[in-house]
Amino acid sequence: MYMFKKQAFTLLMIMSMAVIGALLLLSGCNKNVNEASAVSMSLPDGTMTQNLIWHIKAIHPDGKMLNIKALDKNGNIYDVKAIQDTEQRHFLNVKAVAGNKQLPVKILLSEDKYAPVKALAEDGTVLDIKAITSDGHKLDVKGVNHTGNIIDIKAINKEGAFYGVKAISPSGQLNDVKGVKMTRDKLETVVNGVKVYAHIKAIPPAKCNERDKIWNIKAMHPDGQMLSVKAMDENNKIYNIKAIQDSGQCQLLDVKAFVGTQRLPVKVLTSDNINAPVKAIGEDGKIYRIKALTSDGSELDVKGVFHSGNIIHIKALAKDGYYYGIKAISPDGQMNDVKGIKMTREKVETVINGVEVFAHIKTLPQVD
Repeated sequence: MYMFKKQAFTLLMIMSMAVIGALLLLSGCNKNVNEASAVSMSLPDGTMTQNLIWHIKAIHPDGKMLNIKALDKNGNIYDVKAIQDTEQRHFLNVKAVAGNKQLPVKILLSEDKYAPVKALAEDGTVLDIKAITSDGHKLDVKGVNHTGNIIDIKAINKEGAFYGVKAISPSGQLNDVKGVKMTRDKLETVVNGVKVYAHIKAIPPAKCNERDKIWNIKAMHPDGQMLSVKAMDENNKIYNIKAIQDSGQCQLLDVKAFVGTQRLPVKVLTSDNINAPVKAIGEDGKIYRIKALTSDGSELDVKGVFHSGNIIHIKALAKDGYYYGIKAISPDGQMNDVKGIKMTREKVETVINGVEVFAHIKTLPQVD
């Protein structure tokens, strides 16, 4: 009887260990599946279960905050908000909320001294954007100054004074509300039949008043080393990759490959791969690969690995599976993140020199 109990106990232990092993194996498999999906460019990674709504306010010099609203031709008033629908707050959409519709807010193409800021309905109807004072006066909201990729957005009082426009999160975080251009063309895009000069986004603030700086692009190794990020052609000739500060702003800088006298755009290309290729594009459509170079001469791929709202996280991929962040570093030690940026929900963001582009590559201020 004792031997039977002992054998039964031993058998039970073996079966228990087998079950535990199977569960651990399944757990490991699930972990791998989750990790794989986390870097898929086709999945809504980082999507939040509930949108975080940032309030849009004009800041009066006496400390008051004026509500920013959209108004239709019938006098109906709608909220204007920044929408954080993922964990990232680098680059937030600004929308007019009309019932269950979220209408894009844009700077329209115009010959006026100050560019009109409007919300655009699906049928092309244009809604005014105004700052509302405590006594009910309505102040124009305009694009007043174009610096590089950025247009400053201000509320303008009757005396012509400018009030800054900010996005404020429920926890008190602050982003600037800015006009953003992705191209040098006067016409940025057409939305619902309306010609658009620039997009309106909420982005982190940055103090930067100097011009004509070249920022270095580096991959950050965990041991503190900085790896050079370079463009390479089919003959393995190496070219510099730099961020260009050609104006007094450093909130949104272009990233270019310096090939001879040319400065070639660096983009995330359209791809079905789990990690999206980051390449420089020549004027003739020639593709230059982008690599991070280690001290021993090894080349690490630079890819878009995680899509979060308007942002694609750009990383150097080490052979051991680790990701190294990519940063832009100014001559005086300022540091920006290098990110992919999408302005649309389309798979093909634009076509450059015959090459389909998924996202632009820019630098943005770091956030906590």
